[in-house]
Amino acid sequence: MEDLKEASRRKMSFGQTVRAVLWSFIGLRKGAEHERDMASLNPVHVIIAALLALAVFVAVLIGIVQLVVG
Repeated sequence: MEDLKEASRRKMSFGQTVRAVLWSFIGLRKGAEHERDMASLNPVHVIIAALLALAVFVAVLIGIVQLVVG
């Protein structure tokens, strides 16, 4: 329980977390930057950013399909 509280106090801002999540969607990241991000990412921010990125990705796919079909 204490580990979860400590992880939620990490210093990375939400914008930096979004950037790290988007890089993970692409799959391109240097090893040193990845390790630095893992040490400072807030897990709650990661979940929120991933869900937002996923929603945007699905909406874009639906829009493309509707353009092609319609």
